[in-house]
Amino acid sequence: MGFNGWENLMAAIQEILNLEEVDRNIYRGPVVESQLMRTFGGQVAAQALVASTHTVDKAFTVHSLHGYFIGPGDPTKPAIYLVDRVRDGRSFVTRSVRGIQDGEVIFSMQASYHRGDTGIEHMDKMRNVPGPDEIVGEVKNMPVSSRRMLDEWAQWDIRVIPQDQLELNELTATEQVVWIRCNTDLPDDPTFHQCSLTYLSDMTLLHGALGPHPGEKMQMASLDHAVWFLRPFRVDEWLLYDQRSPSASGGRALTHGRLFNRQGELVAIVNQEGMTRTLREGAQSVPQRDDD
Repeated sequence: MGFNGWENLMAAIQEILNLEEVDRNIYRGPVVESQLMRTFGGQVAAQALVASTHTVDKAFTVHSLHGYFIGPGDPTKPAIYLVDRVRDGRSFVTRSVRGIQDGEVIFSMQASYHRGDTGIEHMDKMRNVPGPDEIVGEVKNMPVSSRRMLDEWAQWDIRVIPQDQLELNELTATEQVVWIRCNTDLPDDPTFHQCSLTYLSDMTLLHGALGPHPGEKMQMASLDHAVWFLRPFRVDEWLLYDQRSPSASGGRALTHGRLFNRQGELVAIVNQEGMTRTLREGAQSVPQRDDD
């Protein structure tokens, strides 16, 4: 079953988000060709959100999700998503989703939907940074440890702003600022863009914690992930992903990201904790999920 006709588009994100309805409240994600040993976490979270949204009346839109990556996903096998209709209220709807492979839960998520209302309004301002057209460089300055991730994200234009072009906060441990957009024209459906942002929100965020630790070899994995959707946006238009990591200790790093559109509107906030386990001398960095 296609999601609002997205199956007619051939770009990768459309394939990723095109889930099959197996039965009521049960969906199957497609097998997406990948070079990674483990399924990209953003893919699992985005597919879980698609499954959840299929069960919600169109009068409601997602405003937040909270997920835990429980086990490593196998990119050569489909994931099954089981949706629990926790609550259908007049203003809010709550869903719980489990992503399953080989009978084991690999991802667990709760999502909340809101009909919308009127109330107070305010938001933080976007920092003054060079525009995406001013950022050039081989592999768009992407500070990742594996070329494989860049290949996985070939549909996305990712431009990391050099540190010497940022006004840094001396009280903040590490900061990374990234321009990002999908380089393919996408459908107008706002839900599609929310699911796509869930996918991209797992890109680059954990790597931002490595700024003060150049050359460190480590095993990295997303452990949990939360997104708040604040205002309308499109992921095929430039978004500024302003990232920081307030703390890293005990083999884990906490990261925080804010996404702004080109008009300076704060459209989403992301929090994530990830594993940042130091590897022994001679080992290779592994930017994928752990088997623990």
